[in-house]
Amino acid sequence: MAAYIPVPRDLTRVKSKILFNLTKRQLICFGAGALIGVPSFFLLKTLGTTSMAVICMMVIMLPFFFLGMYEKDGQPLEKIAKQFIEAKFVRPKVRPYRTNNYYAALIRQAEVEREIEHVLQAASGAVKKKPERR
Repeated sequence: MAAYIPVPRDLTRVKSKILFNLTKRQLICFGAGALIGVPSFFLLKTLGTTSMAVICMMVIMLPFFFLGMYEKDGQPLEKIAKQFIEAKFVRPKVRPYRTNNYYAALIRQAEVEREIEHVLQAASGAVKKKPERR
């Protein structure tokens, strides 16, 4: 009997594992969660019951777990969250369709030039006329 080894079709999704079959990103996120969660457990254990301290520690460590593990369409959680926040809160809700018409810009430029010419003619006419003395 031959040994069967599954080979993924998409090799871009293959990530190198470093320690305990975890990627570097997962190790960093879990380590940061442990650095914040474990001391909070011992602080909360002195203030209340052990079960309350464990629940609070899990709530504190859960975002770090999601940052390390969740990935959708090759994007990590913080990129997805950033795109969601921009789409819902930062960008305008209604985006009107606007075109930059080249001919309209030429017409506006011609109108501005006519107005400048008119102002210059009026200014030169005022300089030539001298006020009458009495």
